[in-house]
Amino acid sequence: MHLTNGTQSSLSHMRPFAAALLLIAGGAWLALALQAGSMGLMPVTMGVAMPSFVVMWTLMVAAMMVPSITPLASRYLRTIESPRSFGLLGFTAGYLGVWTTTGVLAFALAWLAGRIAATSPLAATVTAAAIFAIGGIYQFTPLKDRCLARCRVPIALLLRYASWRGSLRHLRVGVHHGAYCLGCCWSLMLLMLAFGVMNIGAMLLLAAVVALEKVWTHGVLLSRLVGVACCALVVAVLWMPGLAPGLILPANGMLMPGP
Repeated sequence: MHLTNGTQSSLSHMRPFAAALLLIAGGAWLALALQAGSMGLMPVTMGVAMPSFVVMWTLMVAAMMVPSITPLASRYLRTIESPRSFGLLGFTAGYLGVWTTTGVLAFALAWLAGRIAATSPLAATVTAAAIFAIGGIYQFTPLKDRCLARCRVPIALLLRYASWRGSLRHLRVGVHHGAYCLGCCWSLMLLMLAFGVMNIGAMLLLAAVVALEKVWTHGVLLSRLVGVACCALVVAVLWMPGLAPGLILPANGMLMPGP
């Protein structure tokens, strides 16, 4: 009975933080859906300045990644004695700050990929194949395994965070965990350059992969299967260029906005 009551008490303390994080993710999904409806499927950085791209990138991260970190963030916030709303704000700011910074690099890579892809259909296809190959190979690397292990079994991280002190503690925790998440998922986000930055369908699929890798019992196996699928796309895109609409334009050279 005491165990049951303790479990219920733990869950009741976690719900407000989990709800707040999921609300952030939900708001990001709504903003992305509205943008996608007005812009259509956007090939790389075409017509978008870096600040606007970084904003879209941050929204993508908030939508796709925040749900997967909700269990760890909720448990961490339960361990702190300072105001937990302040802790939630600091943690979220630190976590998203890491990914927002990568948005600048993502813009540079997208710009470069777009310039190469614009030279010829063959160059566009080779660029897409290279992106799929990088995404697939990374799924089998020791660095991916290490980062995924820390995200899947975060008890070591929580024990480490419990010893941290200082006014910037929550921000530091968010940055630290964001770095592990980046090491785990950067190659999956890279795939968005091939799929199209505003491709909502691809975002939903990759968001599901990110979450399942971290919380599912067979998450490691899923990671390997995703790697195999990416490697298969390396060959498939040679015959079906439509698999990389973010780099390979239709014959008329235009991508029409959605309804």
